[in-house]
Amino acid sequence: MKIKNPTRISIRQLLSAAGLALLLLLACRSAIASADNAFTLAVIPDTQNYIDFRHQKAKGFEFDAADLFIQQMRYVAGRSVNNGGDIAFLAAVGDVWQHQTRTIDKDHLTRGIGIEPNPILGRRSKRADEVLNIELPRATEGYRIISEAGLPFGVAPGNHDYDATWSVIGYPPNRQKKWSELSRTVEDLGIMHIGGLDNFRSVFGADSDFFRDKPWYIGSYNGGSSSAQRFDAGGYEFLHITLEMQPGDAVLQWAESIIAANPGLPTIVTTHDYLSTSGKRLPNPLIDLARIEPENHNSAEQLWRKLIRRHDQIFLVLCGHQHGQSFRVDDNLDGNPVYQILADYQVRGASRGAGWAQAAGRHRRWLAAPDDFRLCHQPGDDYRQDLLASTHRTWIAMLTGTGLRSSRG
Repeated sequence: MKIKNPTRISIRQLLSAAGLALLLLLACRSAIASADNAFTLAVIPDTQNYIDFRHQKAKGFEFDAADLFIQQMRYVAGRSVNNGGDIAFLAAVGDVWQHQTRTIDKDHLTRGIGIEPNPILGRRSKRADEVLNIELPRATEGYRIISEAGLPFGVAPGNHDYDATWSVIGYPPNRQKKWSELSRTVEDLGIMHIGGLDNFRSVFGADSDFFRDKPWYIGSYNGGSSSAQRFDAGGYEFLHITLEMQPGDAVLQWAESIIAANPGLPTIVTTHDYLSTSGKRLPNPLIDLARIEPENHNSAEQLWRKLIRRHDQIFLVLCGHQHGQSFRVDDNLDGNPVYQILADYQVRGASRGAGWAQAAGRHRRWLAAPDDFRLCHQPGDDYRQDLLASTHRTWIAMLTGTGLRSSRG
């Protein structure tokens, strides 16, 4: 019998084993997969360096980095529920592609959030032709593979997915220091801002072929800048909400309306910027939207206080953006744990990300109580590239059952 509205205790017990209930993907199979209620949630971290037009053979790169991205998507699709596998949903944390098409969007320029000449942060060139003709089509190709497999998915926009990025007026770089003396601070480097999501909505908008008329795509805000999906897995029905980067109060109100319309469903929130690599709810100071526009953006801590901790059905938060991995658990206002996970592998080489698609630590192995629940990840199939000196592994973790006991090893 399928459980549509599991209790808060049973769904959180899915996560108790490692302090981490997730997921993921790309590679190994396990004996756990034979259980009838086993399922996998695939999480795709920042993929912009795969899709970057500069990282393709046509631009003189050693290999087509986008092929790694396409291979990931084929792997997921081939192991989706509809194809006889156990992957029930895909969540993408943003930064799908690399470049922007504008220097600044009209809305921010009109409101006086203008451009500061900045030889450091302002040197990033806008590549409209390459974005529209190479990067967006490759992203679309990858997610079409997921869509054609009939796998529900949600994508949160990252800062690279916005139409424009610029160095903000009033925050000049320190021109008195030598390059070697500069620190990664706003005082030394200035601060970036972003605006516009026309490119993102052209691929992932509510009216796109990916989501239009899909019964599992149940709501959107601002044309799909934030969105909501429902999916079935392991005898449960889940709610998934994607939020734009550092979402403002209007976005949070929309999210609350989605939660209210789906009471009792265990809920996952995916947003781009939430945890730092040290596991704190802190932004990269060089692109802190809430600092520049507090009236239109909330910090990660504000997101936690205003939305996540107030709604007991939210049990898991996924994010990317900051280069590394971290994990934390905090009790919500009802005293129940909320698992918060950062996954971003783009500093690991292979242009970059190395075919990784989230896991909870490179060398960890988790094991929970037998018979009730098991969660593990282990090295799986290697991605090998003759031109690369190293071997890049991908990982998978699986959720099974609703165990009451757990152990960590």
